[in-house]
Amino acid sequence: MGDVINLRLARKRAARAADAEVAERNRARHGIAKPEREMARREAERAERLLDAARRDPSAKHSRETDDPTAP
Repeated sequence: MGDVINLRLARKRAARAADAEVAERNRARHGIAKPEREMARREAERAERLLDAARRDPSAKHSRETDDPTAP
């Protein structure tokens, strides 16, 4: 005769293994290391500073001050 197993525990064990595989694939696909995130953030801040420094009108940051096209 074979070994007696608890089917509920076997199903849970199989479900955990399947979930672990999905999690591993998601980490590989979506995971970004913290140093890479920090580097991207610093690069974005640097680009924004360079863009702001090259503006002709330093008082106008990202958008027009008024929505009125006839305003001086």
